[in-house]
Amino acid sequence: MSDVPATQRGLVIVSADERPDLWARAEDEFRDVWPEYNQHGDVSGEYFGALVPRYAHLQFVVHDTEADELVARGRSIPFRWDGTLANLPAGIDAMGLRAVRDPAPPTVLSALAAEVRPDRQRSGVSRIVVGEMAERAAAAGFDALVAPVRPSWKERYPLIPIEEYAAWTRDDGLPWDPWMRVHARLAARTLRPEPRSMQITGSVDEWTDWTGMEFPADGHYVFPHGLAPLEVRDGIGRYWEPNIWMLHRVTGR
Repeated sequence: MSDVPATQRGLVIVSADERPDLWARAEDEFRDVWPEYNQHGDVSGEYFGALVPRYAHLQFVVHDTEADELVARGRSIPFRWDGTLANLPAGIDAMGLRAVRDPAPPTVLSALAAEVRPDRQRSGVSRIVVGEMAERAAAAGFDALVAPVRPSWKERYPLIPIEEYAAWTRDDGLPWDPWMRVHARLAARTLRPEPRSMQITGSVDEWTDWTGMEFPADGHYVFPHGLAPLEVRDGIGRYWEPNIWMLHRVTGR
C-alpha cells in the first residue's frame, strides 16, 4: 500500500495481492475505458492473462475509500531487456510474449496499461499511476520502467505516420501528445515509435461489431478511435496499433 500526494488525499493504492476483491472488481469497472476493438488483440490475452497471480504484487488499483470508487488501475509486467535499442521488442505484443515465454530472469518492468476513470481524467491521477509503476519497478530491484505508450490524440490523426506524430512538440519543448507529456514530465525520454505494436485481426462482421461501422469492400479504412487505418481484404480486417516506447530510469527511487 503506497502514499499518494496531499492533493489526492482519500485515495489509497493497493496491489492485487493485498486486495484481490478490489482487483476482481476492477475487471468490469475498467473495461469501458478502452475502445471495444482494442480488447481483441491476437496475442494480448496471453500476457495480460499472466499478470495474476504470477505478478500480482505489480498490479494495483487506486481506491477512493470515501466514495468506495476505483479511480484507476495500473498493470505492468517484467521482461528481459539489455537496454539497447537493437534488443528492444517490436512493440507491446513482442514484449508481452517475451515476458511470459522467456525463462531468463527479467531485468526491467514494462507498463501495460494505466487506466483512469473518465470522470477522474485530467485531475493528476494518471501521474500517480505512472509514478506508482516506477516505484514498484524500483522496489522489485529494476533500474528502469519502460512504457509502450498508446498516444491519446493519435486517433485524431490516424493517417499521420507514428514516426512523424511522435516527433510533434509544443512551444515549450514537451511532446504534443497529452499522454506522452505525462511521461515526459516524470522525466521519461522517448526511445522510438513502434508502428506495429499490437496486432488485431478479425472478420468484417467482428470489426463491424467492435466499431459500429460497415466495411462494404476491400480497402483501407479510418474507423472510430483507431490510431491507424484498418486493412480489409477478403472478408478479414487486419490492424496494427502503433505505440511509442518511452523510458523511465528509476534507480535510487
